[in-house]
Amino acid sequence: MSNVLFTHSYFLSLDPKEFGAMMPYAPLGTLYAAAGARAGGHRVALFDSMLASGPAEFGLHLRRHRPDVVVIFDDDFNYLTKMCLTRMREAAFSLTRLAKAHGSTVIVHGSDPGDHAGEYLEQGADYVIAGEGEATLSELLGHLAGGRNAEPVDGLVYVRDGAIVRNRKRELLHDLDALPLPARDLLHVERYRALWKRRHGYFSMNIVTTRGCPFHCNWCAKPVYGQTYHSRTPGNVAGEMALLKSEFRPDHLWFCDDIFGLKPGWIEEFAAEVNEADAAIPFKCLSRSDLLLKEETIVHLKRAGCQTVWIGAESGSQKILDAMEKGTSVEQIYESTRRLREAGIRVGHFLQYGYPGETRSDIESTLRMVKECAPDEIGISVSYPLPGTKFYERVKSGLGEKRNWIDSRDLDPMVGTTEYSQEFYRALHRLTHKKFRLWQGIELLKQSIARPSLPDRRTIRRLASSAYHALTLPGLEAELEALSRRGDTNR
Repeated sequence: MSNVLFTHSYFLSLDPKEFGAMMPYAPLGTLYAAAGARAGGHRVALFDSMLASGPAEFGLHLRRHRPDVVVIFDDDFNYLTKMCLTRMREAAFSLTRLAKAHGSTVIVHGSDPGDHAGEYLEQGADYVIAGEGEATLSELLGHLAGGRNAEPVDGLVYVRDGAIVRNRKRELLHDLDALPLPARDLLHVERYRALWKRRHGYFSMNIVTTRGCPFHCNWCAKPVYGQTYHSRTPGNVAGEMALLKSEFRPDHLWFCDDIFGLKPGWIEEFAAEVNEADAAIPFKCLSRSDLLLKEETIVHLKRAGCQTVWIGAESGSQKILDAMEKGTSVEQIYESTRRLREAGIRVGHFLQYGYPGETRSDIESTLRMVKECAPDEIGISVSYPLPGTKFYERVKSGLGEKRNWIDSRDLDPMVGTTEYSQEFYRALHRLTHKKFRLWQGIELLKQSIARPSLPDRRTIRRLASSAYHALTLPGLEAELEALSRRGDTNR
C-alpha cells in the first residue's frame, strides 16, 4: 500500500478578510478522502493548510512523512474553495511543485482543477480528479500501489503523448451513509479550539449531511455534484453528532450543506434522532425562504437544536431574483425571517450585489429589506461568474483577463455588463454594513429606553459603535454617490 500525504490549497493566512474573522473550519472534503484512503489500507497523513503560514511550510511535512503520493484534495464543502481564489490556485501550484521536487506522485481534486485541469497538469500534477473524488481516488491509489496502469480509471484527467485526456465521468455516490466518517483524528483539533475560544468564546466544528443542490440559481456553480441532491439518513447524521459531542466537545456546529434538510420529513426525523441519541449541539445551517415556510420545518429545526439559519436572500428586488432564476419571492424572505425570529432562531441574510441589470433602485430595495427584516447577521458578495453556470455563459464575452478574485475581499465584478465599478461595490459593501449596524443600534436603544436598567459593557460598546456609524455614514453616502455618477458617465 502507499504512503499518502493529504493536503488542500485553502490557506487562511492568505485571505485577509477571513483571517480577520478567524472562524476556521476543518477541510471536510479532504478528511473524507483521507478516511476513504485509510479504509483502503493506505497510510495517511495530513498537512492542514487552513492553519499553516504558507505553502513553504509544506516542505517540512514532505521531509517528515516521505510520501509516495501527495493528494491535494480541496474541500468541496467550503464556498471559498468553490470561488477559486487566485491566491489559493497559486498556493496549489506551489504545493504541486514542492511535491514533485520531492519525487511524489501528485493527484489534485477540486472545483478549480476540474475547470482548469490543463493548468494544474502543466504545473506538474500527474492526475486531476474531475467530479466527486472519493471513489476515483480510491481506485487510482489501488492502481498506483499495485503498479498497474491507472489510465482506465473513470473520473481522471491526465496527459498522454503530450495531449490532455479526459476519461469517462464517474457516476456520483448515492449511499452517503456508506462513506467512512471524516478522519478528524488527523487534525490538530485543540489548535482550532484555541483560536475559536480566543476570538469568539466558543468552539465550532463543521459537519455535512448532503451533496449537491437541485435548484437552478443561474449564478451558482456546481462543478462537482452537478444538479443533484443526495442525503445521508437522519440517524447516520445524529450518530456522527453524538460522536463529535463525546470525542471533541464542540459548543456549536456548522452544517455546511448547500441546502439543509430538503427531503420531505427529513428534518422532523432528524430532530427525533438527535434527541433520542442525546446528540443535540447548537447549530447553524443554510436554507431557502420558500423551504422554511413548508409545514412545520421551523418547529422541527428548533427541536433539533438549530440556533441560526442563513437564508440565501440575495436581493430585495423581485426583478433581480427573477433574473437570477432564484425561484423565491421577496415576500417569502420577509415571512420566513419573521417566523424564524418568532421561533427564537437567529437569522442571517446572504446578499448579492452587482447582478447585471441591477440599478440603484434595486439596491435601495435590498437595503430596505435588510432594515425591515432586521436579520441578526448579513453576508455580502458581488455576482461572481464561474465556469459552467448560465450566468458565466451570459457574461463571458464581457470578461477581461481577470477571471477570479484574488481573495475573498476582492469584490471586483469582472463583468463588462455590470452597472458600476469595483470601487463602487466596495463602498456599497461598507455602507450596507454601516447601515446594518446603525439600525441594530437604534433598535437596541429603543429596547434600553423601554426597559431601563444599568447597561452592561457590551450594550455600551454597541451603542457607542452605532453613534460612530451615524456620524460617518453621510461621508460614505457621498462617496457612493460620486462613484455612482462616475459609473453612469462610463456607461
